[in-house]
Amino acid sequence: MSEVSATDAARNFSDLLDAVEHRGAHFRIVRRGKVVAQLDPVNTGTGADVKALLRRHRRDPAFARDVASARELLEMEQRP
Repeated sequence: MSEVSATDAARNFSDLLDAVEHRGAHFRIVRRGKVVAQLDPVNTGTGADVKALLRRHRRDPAFARDVASARELLEMEQRP
């Protein structure tokens, strides 16, 4: 992962975005010698990826009960 000064990042922001978008580059933005931000490509997962992930894990009945219990605590907002 490349490190770029905050000044250079500001001056070359469009170029950094192009590198991230087209080449999958990652950058750490450094100010006064300290990493203050990171610029990474957005994860482009699909619904199929999510389904595959969920299929790899067993169903947890306790989780479904917890969600149902939490929903019971919610109050529906009445809209005019």
